[in-house]
Amino acid sequence: MRRNGTLLVVAHCLLNANAKVKGLAPFGGAMGEVILPFLEAGVGLIQLPCPECTFLGMRRWGMTSEQYDIPLFRAHSRKLLEPLIYQVEDALDTGYRVLGVLGVEGSPSCGVGFTCRGYRGGSCGESEYKAYLSPGRGVYMALLENMLKERGLVLPFVGVDESAPDLDSLEALRSF
Repeated sequence: MRRNGTLLVVAHCLLNANAKVKGLAPFGGAMGEVILPFLEAGVGLIQLPCPECTFLGMRRWGMTSEQYDIPLFRAHSRKLLEPLIYQVEDALDTGYRVLGVLGVEGSPSCGVGFTCRGYRGGSCGESEYKAYLSPGRGVYMALLENMLKERGLVLPFVGVDESAPDLDSLEALRSF
């Protein structure tokens, strides 16, 4: 089969739910209802590295964007994203079409329209410190968008709502 020169940048956990914080994956492996239509259309997928896994490992617990919005995590994320930025730039320079970036709504790292906030300090298990969804990009997606802009690249970002993938998030994907 001939390649069609169409690519999509995808948050790691949409292709590998095992990277998510234990207990937070609403699907078994890849999120088929989101990913399969792109595969069937012949779109190549560029999987973003998971900044949370590579920063804190598989045994981490859920955190908020305030906890990740620190210089060390941003530097770690920048290091992960740099080769991807060059890959996207080269693909575009070669005449490929990059449809955009798929993130995960509510993620403190990969949220597009909504991120997870709520950290106010304290110790584990303090129930009064509940996390909540808040409008805005996650730390990693905000950095990715800024790094792309630094290179003169602008891509659309769409967030997948894992709790209702057959509703609004899939409608937004159709815009690609």
